[in-house]
Amino acid sequence: MIRPLLRFFGRLIIRYLNKPILNYRSYQFIPLAELEACLQPGDVLLVEGNQRISSAIKYLTQSTWSHAAYYVGREAGLRDKYGHPAALVEADLTDGVIAASLTKYLGYNTRICRPELITEADRNVVSNYIINSIGQSYDVKNVVDLARYLLPQPPVPVRWRRRMIALGSGEPTQAICSTLIARAFQSVRYPILPDVTRENQREIMHIRHHSLFTPRDFDVSPYFSIVKPTIEKRPDYKGFEWNQERIETDSDETESPPHAS
Repeated sequence: MIRPLLRFFGRLIIRYLNKPILNYRSYQFIPLAELEACLQPGDVLLVEGNQRISSAIKYLTQSTWSHAAYYVGREAGLRDKYGHPAALVEADLTDGVIAASLTKYLGYNTRICRPELITEADRNVVSNYIINSIGQSYDVKNVVDLARYLLPQPPVPVRWRRRMIALGSGEPTQAICSTLIARAFQSVRYPILPDVTRENQREIMHIRHHSLFTPRDFDVSPYFSIVKPTIEKRPDYKGFEWNQERIETDSDETESPPHAS
């Protein structure tokens, strides 16, 4: 009796958390062809989501990025739940680990993070790990695990925020976006943001538990580079056409006060 009740409340919370917020604003528009041309298998695509859960994650991580997806490329032959060609694999709160099309994130602010140092062999291992994870599900019985996202700005001290993101059992079948990707890279010991200590004049790297990783970590990692599709096109900024009309905004400077006599 208790388990079905927990599942019911879990689904209600998921439905609430997945509702979009109304004030989302995209600062970029990258055509699908340009975005796909810049992506390579092994890349991590960060997304600034527009759902209620996105607001909580962005607040807890003090970052604009609330979601991470792994790019496997069309060559993997995957299809999304609608039967369309899929090039991404991600952990979704509702559907678990799924294949997704790039079109899902058109109109969102995104960032491409690339593991520049990884060998081709290790990248293939990581991609296979991700693909083999498709079908794993988020355990909706863990209502406490979901309820932590109900407030857009949970009143917790800064030092506890990463732990709050990681709250839960940490079981492989309860994958959340960055957790899944972190496990995959850790399977070949590719670093993201390891804890580093000095012992006898040597730097020792310690593997952080995968449940502690957030989308922001791929952005700030010294082992991932940032790829921007607009810059990759090498546009001539001298040829840009600018609207010379002054746009009035609330942030416009007011007139300077008269000089005192």
